[in-house]
Amino acid sequence: MTPRTRRAIFSLVLFFAVCAVVGSILQRKVGAQSSQDESQIRDSLKSFTDVYAQVEENYAEPITGDRADTAIYDGAIPGMLRVLDPHSNFYDPKAYAKMQEDQRGHYYGVGMVIQEQNKKVYVITPYENTPSFRAGIRPGDIISAIDGKSTDGMTSDLVAKSLKGPKGTHVQVATIREGQSKPLVFDLIRDEIPHPSVDLSYEIRPGVGYIHLTQFQETTAQEVNDAIDGFGNPKGLILDLRRNPGGLLSQAVEVCDHLLSKGQTIVSQRGRAFPDQVYTANKGNGGKTFPIVVLVSRDTASAAEIVSGALQDHDRALIVGETTFGKGLVQTVYRLSENTGLALTTYHYYTPSGRLIQRNYEGISLYDYYYNHAGALPSNSTNREVKFTDGGRTVYGGGGITPDEKIDSPKSSDFQDELIYRSVFFHYAAHYLANRTVDKNFQVDDAVIKDFKDYLTSQSIPWNETELNGAMDWLRVSIKEYIVTSQFGQLQGLRVLADWDPMIQKALTFLPEAQALEDTAHKVLAQKAQARNTGVEGVPVQP
Repeated sequence: MTPRTRRAIFSLVLFFAVCAVVGSILQRKVGAQSSQDESQIRDSLKSFTDVYAQVEENYAEPITGDRADTAIYDGAIPGMLRVLDPHSNFYDPKAYAKMQEDQRGHYYGVGMVIQEQNKKVYVITPYENTPSFRAGIRPGDIISAIDGKSTDGMTSDLVAKSLKGPKGTHVQVATIREGQSKPLVFDLIRDEIPHPSVDLSYEIRPGVGYIHLTQFQETTAQEVNDAIDGFGNPKGLILDLRRNPGGLLSQAVEVCDHLLSKGQTIVSQRGRAFPDQVYTANKGNGGKTFPIVVLVSRDTASAAEIVSGALQDHDRALIVGETTFGKGLVQTVYRLSENTGLALTTYHYYTPSGRLIQRNYEGISLYDYYYNHAGALPSNSTNREVKFTDGGRTVYGGGGITPDEKIDSPKSSDFQDELIYRSVFFHYAAHYLANRTVDKNFQVDDAVIKDFKDYLTSQSIPWNETELNGAMDWLRVSIKEYIVTSQFGQLQGLRVLADWDPMIQKALTFLPEAQALEDTAHKVLAQKAQARNTGVEGVPVQP
């Protein structure tokens, strides 16, 4: 059997394996399928094999090597799944391995984020307290060689693969840094690299904690719990879920368990192929409460929407920001042959009040669904389902989580977009620090702004005083963020940005309103406790 034939057979076997999983899920609990339905399935599969055979035999160019896999990986399987919904997805071996790594929250390597720019691989940032950070590698360094082998022509994926390896092994990394006459060589020892989902946690105001949560992975609930416990007895909490795409349902449930009262419903999931499930707070917050403001954006999705919806429905938190994405479809991940995976939609999410999080996707292109959606329907629309929180507030379903208080994301100008697109602040920080250092009291004064203008001119980046002055506050904080990150680490840079962020500053003003919600939640819980201990006509219930 030729390699070409073996590859074709494997691709077809994989395709049918996916079909088998999809078919078993769709048919479960439906009872016996009619012979006509089974015949139609067999005819459809035969049609596919006939088409594939004709393509492989007669296409103008040979279907060899990776091209055969691509036809299945990027064509037939995704095409089949896209007909079902926007979130059922197939993972080829590379994507499946990356998904597992993201969910674990750690890997083995040297600990840096890299990116390919202009055919060079740059260090975007070394994670703090990792081999690369401790060795002195900086943002803006260009990785020129690994173990003596030039990185010319290597993609960022290949460089990343070369940097990863078993714990305790050595890897030599050479970098080119502006201001240095020759490459810098670092001998790094690979280690376990944690990739926390809480990338910033600190007391943003006296007694008020701030937590930025990037995703939901295996370590998320413990990270959030540790962060909250680290605040002692907080007077309030800002939980920032902006641009959080979600992740593991179990972790969203555990986060809510730490914030809600024991026994309160967190989320329910309903599907056709499996029994319905209801998740409740098993441990509860033990009476430790404080006002919470949850900050969300139009990119807040899935598990992050579960947390937002549960806290909102129980009047445990005030939700502020933008209407969230609206992903309420639950995917179960099945491992297939050759380390591939299938994420298949098996449930819908519902908040404690019964709201369906998922927004409509029928008749909408995949591009528009992800990038051009206008959010949920207006709150006064008669087409939206109406539900009520524990305290009687009106909430709406059918399209994400509608915030209690709307805060729009700041709008950027074309000039700002151009600076971001060209990674100007990233490269300017490396330029500025090439022959100088800064201390923790660094401020972007007029001298720094003049130097920045000169840099823009030297890089042929068009600018004028009107554009600069119109975005001056943003310019100053962006310059400071990148310079502080390069000099002191990512955490300090993130804090610089958070201390300025207009949406965070606005969210802080809603803490009194969040306290009023918390008071309402206490009253409702007290009434429910009294009802449990009292019969319908006021007679105590016998144990």
